[in-house]
Amino acid sequence: MYPELQDIARQIIEAAAGRRRYIVALAGPPGSGKSYRSELLCDAIAALRPGDAVVVPMDGYHFDNAVLEPSGELPVKGAPHTFDADGLRVDLERIRRGDRDVAVPVFDRPLDLARAGGRLISRDHSIVLVEGNYLLLDEAPWRELHGLFDLTILLDVDDEVLEQRLFERWLDMGQEPASALDKARHKDMLNARLVKSRSISPDLVWR
Repeated sequence: MYPELQDIARQIIEAAAGRRRYIVALAGPPGSGKSYRSELLCDAIAALRPGDAVVVPMDGYHFDNAVLEPSGELPVKGAPHTFDADGLRVDLERIRRGDRDVAVPVFDRPLDLARAGGRLISRDHSIVLVEGNYLLLDEAPWRELHGLFDLTILLDVDDEVLEQRLFERWLDMGQEPASALDKARHKDMLNARLVKSRSISPDLVWR
């Protein structure tokens, strides 16, 4: 499905040779397949270098609904300011040092909450794939992350494909068709266009 996959995996392995840590940002708009492609890439690396790669999902840094609701931000959950970007930066700095294992949160989509300590980044993981919407966003506090990445990749997917995927995602989560379409068009696609228009130029574009 993705002919570039093996080439990207080999490029990362070659660049990471001799490095204690090599951190890759895999960014893209909602619905672009970040989680799916990051796992595919992790598996492709593992096929050549077993145990070397791991994925850190940015979605684990969602602010909890209990934080967003009192401030009235729950309806726009998923926008840049509804993530703990500083918490992600601190964890990536710890991961960059590579002197100890680091536990990171993971997002449980069906439950709509992050599970603390859901994944362990071991000292043996020399290649860390970080995936998320806003990793390359050219605004504070996200730009403070940029210096922590050795390689940046942006997923490129047409808006029409994104909207259809997002509509189907909301349907799968139990939304009625009218509500699913409204959320896809007037919530997720706003964030998608922000990612496309306000991200820094990546090292690689993965179409």
